[in-house]
Amino acid sequence: MSKTVADHLVERMRQWKAVRVFGYPGDGINGVIGALERARNEGEGPAFVQTRHEELAAFMACAHAKFTGEVGVCLATSGPGAIHLLNGLYDAKLDHQPVVAIVGQQARSALGGEYQQEVDLAALFKDVAAEFCQMVTVPAQLRHVVDRAFRIAIDQRTVTCIILPTDVQTLPAVPEPPREHGTLHSGIGRTARAEVPGGADLAAAATVLNQGQRVAILVGAGALQAGDEVLEVAQLLGAGIAKALLGKAVVPDDLPFVTGAIGLLGTEPSWDLMAHCDTLLMVGSNFPYAEFLPKEGQARGVQIDIDGRRLALRYPMEVNLVGDSARVLRALLPLLDRKADRRWRERVERNVARWWQVLEQRAMVPAHPINPQRVFWELSPRLPDDCVLTCDSGSAAFWFARDLKIRRGMLASLSGGLASMGNALPYALAAKHAHPGRPVIALVGDGAMQMNGINALITVAHSWRRWANPRLVVMVLRNDDLNMVTWEQRATEGEPRAGISQFVPSFPYADYAQLLGLIGMRIDAPEGVAAAWDAALAADRPVLLEMVVDPNVPPAPPHLTAHQLRAYGAAMLKGDRDALATVLASARQWWASLFPNVADAPGDKKSAETPRLAPLTGAAVAHPPAEPGEDESAAGEEDPGAALDSFPSRGGPA
Repeated sequence: MSKTVADHLVERMRQWKAVRVFGYPGDGINGVIGALERARNEGEGPAFVQTRHEELAAFMACAHAKFTGEVGVCLATSGPGAIHLLNGLYDAKLDHQPVVAIVGQQARSALGGEYQQEVDLAALFKDVAAEFCQMVTVPAQLRHVVDRAFRIAIDQRTVTCIILPTDVQTLPAVPEPPREHGTLHSGIGRTARAEVPGGADLAAAATVLNQGQRVAILVGAGALQAGDEVLEVAQLLGAGIAKALLGKAVVPDDLPFVTGAIGLLGTEPSWDLMAHCDTLLMVGSNFPYAEFLPKEGQARGVQIDIDGRRLALRYPMEVNLVGDSARVLRALLPLLDRKADRRWRERVERNVARWWQVLEQRAMVPAHPINPQRVFWELSPRLPDDCVLTCDSGSAAFWFARDLKIRRGMLASLSGGLASMGNALPYALAAKHAHPGRPVIALVGDGAMQMNGINALITVAHSWRRWANPRLVVMVLRNDDLNMVTWEQRATEGEPRAGISQFVPSFPYADYAQLLGLIGMRIDAPEGVAAAWDAALAADRPVLLEMVVDPNVPPAPPHLTAHQLRAYGAAMLKGDRDALATVLASARQWWASLFPNVADAPGDKKSAETPRLAPLTGAAVAHPPAEPGEDESAAGEEDPGAALDSFPSRGGPA
């Protein structure tokens, strides 16, 4: 059989080192699916990974890029399939991840005739794939369209799109276009780029940093490969290091001068760092909230970013350096002086030490039934050294940002720029495909779990026996409330919790996990939290922890404004049905902040409840090897009813 355009597409993706394609089949891409199957039968890649929904495929492609540094690829059929990709693709675009989307289209002869599933895909993807979106209309065009899609995605760290009509997919391939007018002869080759500014610019930056007496460093995702260099700079300058959310894994949280997250989900030490610094060094961050940065005119600034378009956008920087963060910092280090006066560093370290005491005390404050902070606080010291953490948007992200101490070697991410719900489970699955030997922990709110996590859990049940390390823990933060939005209604809009919109329907998450052949545990007493994490992280298969937590524990920002306090008071006076509970919970958190070494707030009583955690009873699980030639998605579904013993769900249906 002669090679088709779809075969050429698969071969060219392989040459671009694409190892897997996340997608969902449909008749608009049957030619491509057939080509992927033929490649698999010949022992070639890329592997096709079937997801439960196209949105999950796009999220997984984004996460693949985040956790590997490679291009993520997703595939969807024409019309509805292509439309479903958009949210995950915007996640990649706003977090600056290289992702190539391949979408089918109706036959060329039908276009413009209002054919079934005909959508103007070029217009649909015009924004999300603004750097490159092209439809292949003849076989000789495919090579340079694929090459440009991958090259631009890598170079601009963005989303690109290839549109492939169904009839084009099955035409004979033209791997080498004729050497004539009107053809292109693209190549892959090696790309080198200058990634370090000139000496004069480096010297100007060093002058600003050396003259500063109170230096603050803010790092983001662009500094993830520059952690050692950031630490060296901080040690020389006596600086504190704050982290934007996507930069949580840049430097370890157990260092005494790392102040942690910044912003609404940030820490008090990060707030103090920015409020009192006289010099700001921003590395690989596009952190958007000006109110959490120094006041204009307070500090001199130096910024490093790979993309010059994002320089001096959030703060009026004095020196802007375009280049790779690690290389620029290495070039800058010899020009920096070690500051003899360490009083600023000592202040930062005192603030950090006290803050960790505050967080521990807050986590142990009684709640009904479990304080959500305790769920994260108990996990933190139990994190495996090489784990991958994924987190969803919502209140889970708040506690993830504050209460987890990231250590060297860990990976962590969430939906940053888009802040989309529903990313944690597909991120976790992509992490397992990319790093099957590493334990993965997904932190999910119940709203996001119902949005698409329940479906993604089916893929977990289908795939886990092929992982070198079967440990994947899905923690569902169950409070029956869209909690972050509820608190935003109160503290931002001055409105009470809206009963028509905020309630999350009851669902038996742990029982559902067991139905799929996984381990499911429902924990509804604080004494069971630590033991649940221990058991889950030692289990021989994926585990879902259904943590029943108190929705009234406030995710308060590090610095409450007068507006927020007035809005909160107004919400309570307007008849918030949980007014008393939220006021009491807020008072306990406030007390813990004032007196972090005092065990109990006035009026608190120690819980006399005993843990409600069931022992692990599951037998060892055999991991059957894949059949010869079987790829990541080819094995047949296991019978969920044939699952081995697992944790019994506690407390019955949720």
